[in-house]
Amino acid sequence: MKFVESLAIAIRSLFANKLRSSLTMLGIIIGVGAVITLMSVGRGAQASITSTFEQMGTNLLSVIPSSGEVGGIAGMSYAFMTPTLTLDDAKALERIPSVVAIDPVNENYVEVTAGGESKVAIIHGASPAYQQVYNHSLALGQFISDRNVASRDMVVVLGNEVAEDLFGADDPVGQKVKMKGKRFTVIGVLEPKGGAIMGVSLDNVVVTPITTFQTKLFTQRTARGEDAVQSISVKVASAEVIDEVREEIETILRRRHRLSVDEKNDFAVISMEQMLGMLQQVTGIFTIVLGAIASISLLVGSIGIMNIMLVSVTERTREIGIRKAVGAKRRDILLQFLIEAAILSLVGGGIGIVGGWVISFLISHVNLGGITIHSVVSADIVILAISVSVFIGLASGIYPAMRAARLNPIDALRYG
Repeated sequence: MKFVESLAIAIRSLFANKLRSSLTMLGIIIGVGAVITLMSVGRGAQASITSTFEQMGTNLLSVIPSSGEVGGIAGMSYAFMTPTLTLDDAKALERIPSVVAIDPVNENYVEVTAGGESKVAIIHGASPAYQQVYNHSLALGQFISDRNVASRDMVVVLGNEVAEDLFGADDPVGQKVKMKGKRFTVIGVLEPKGGAIMGVSLDNVVVTPITTFQTKLFTQRTARGEDAVQSISVKVASAEVIDEVREEIETILRRRHRLSVDEKNDFAVISMEQMLGMLQQVTGIFTIVLGAIASISLLVGSIGIMNIMLVSVTERTREIGIRKAVGAKRRDILLQFLIEAAILSLVGGGIGIVGGWVISFLISHVNLGGITIHSVVSADIVILAISVSVFIGLASGIYPAMRAARLNPIDALRYG
C-alpha cells in the first residue's frame, strides 16, 4: 500500500468521526496555543527590556546599596532594606572629571488623583539632572529646579501617560494633584518616551524633588540617621571611561563610609550592561518556566491522542482483518495509524499556532493600570511548538499503531 493511499484512508477515517477527531485535537490546540502565548510574553519582556536599556545608553552607571554578601538580583533586592547612600554621597561623586551628570533617585508606587480621576504610577524623587541622565524632554511647562530641591517644594512633573489619564486634553500645568493626602502643583509634563521595564511603562511616572520625596512622602533613613537615597545614577562622558569612573566611585564612597581595608563595600556599582544581563537572565528563566507549564497541556493532549487511537483500533479490528486478508502488510497498517495520529497533532498544532498568535496580539494591546504586557511571536517559538506537537502525535500513535499492525487477520475477522 502506497503512502498516498494510507494518507487517503487516514483522512477518510478521521472525517468519518468528526466530533471525536475534534475533541482529540483539542488538547493539542490548547497546549500549542498555551506554549506560544506564554513563551511570546516572556520573549516580549526580554525585547522590551533590551530596547529600553539601549535607549538609556551604555554610558550609565547605577550605584545602589549592598550588603556586600549577596550578588546579582538577590543582592539588589536585599540592598533596599539596608539603605547606605545619601545626597551628600551623590554630591561627592560630582567631582569626578569624567562624570557628566549625577542624579540621586528614590522611587515608589503611589496613587495620583486629580478631580474625579486617579492612577497608580511610579513616583521618582529626583534632582534637576534627572532629565539629562535619562534623556527626557519636556512637552509642557518646566522641570524641577535646584530651588525646588532646596526648598522641598510640593511640585511634580508628570509623565505623558499620567497627564493624559488624569487631565485628558486639558493643560495640566498649574493644576493640582493629590498623593498620600498631600496636594502638589503640576509644573511640567514630559514628552512621551515609550518603552517599558518589566511591563511598567516609562511614561507612567511622576517626578518630584528628591528632598520632598524623602521628607513628605516616603521617609527612609540610613543607619547613621541621614535621609537615604535608594540609588545614584551616574552618566559618564563615554563608555570607554566606565571602568575608570567605577574605580573612582568606589574610592570616594569607601572613604566617605569609612570602610577599612578588610571591610566589604556597603554599595555596588552596576553598569547598564550588567543590569541588562541580570534582567535578561531573570526573564529567560521566566520564559522557560512559562514554556514548561504550558507543555503540561501538550502532555495531556498526547495522552488524549493515545486513548482515542486505542479506541479506534478496537472499533476497527474487523476492518484491519479485512485489509490484511486482501494483502495489506503489517507496515501498511502501522503507517496508516501513525499518519492518523500525525494528522491530528499537525492540524491541532496549526490551529493552536493561530490561536496563540491571536491571544498574544490581544495581550499586547491590553493596558492594566499602567502595566503593558508585550509579546513577541518569533519563528523559533512556532517551529518548536509545531515540531513538539507532531512528535507528540507520532509518539502517542506508535503503541496503538503497533497494536493494530500485530493483530492476527483471522482473529480480527472474527471480532464482533
